[in-house]
Amino acid sequence: MKFTTIFLLIAMLSVSAFSQSKFPKNELSINGFRNPSIGAEYRRNHISVHAGYYLTNFESGITTRFLRAGLSYWFLPLGNKENPSAFYGSVSYARGLNRDYEDKNAAVLEAGFKWMVYKGLNVRIGVAALTAKGQGIKINPTPGVSYSFTF
Repeated sequence: MKFTTIFLLIAMLSVSAFSQSKFPKNELSINGFRNPSIGAEYRRNHISVHAGYYLTNFESGITTRFLRAGLSYWFLPLGNKENPSAFYGSVSYARGLNRDYEDKNAAVLEAGFKWMVYKGLNVRIGVAALTAKGQGIKINPTPGVSYSFTF
């Protein structure tokens, strides 16, 4: 118990040492793969809006397509870059385009991390829960690749 408490305290202090207090005022991201969608995202401080084309595979080899739009909240910026890496939580509306979700409304909850790799290039990894009327909740990973511009 004592070891666990000390380990957690050191971990929290380490995160604090690498975190910074703010994000750039404005960011525009062009999302090239899946997370949050193939489209665009605009962030102002801690809040962003996104819209685009979302592909997912609930089963191997079977692609389900959606249009997706939503909001994200960004927190715990890490690093000393102009645009830091950060964690996010997101809620989205999705409209099914094929398979069991064709013409159905869906909700997507997602949480993850965006890592700023080099200048504006970033990768994301998250996990999403998608639900729609008449369908069970589907959980799947949400990788992504984007390029961001700050201003």
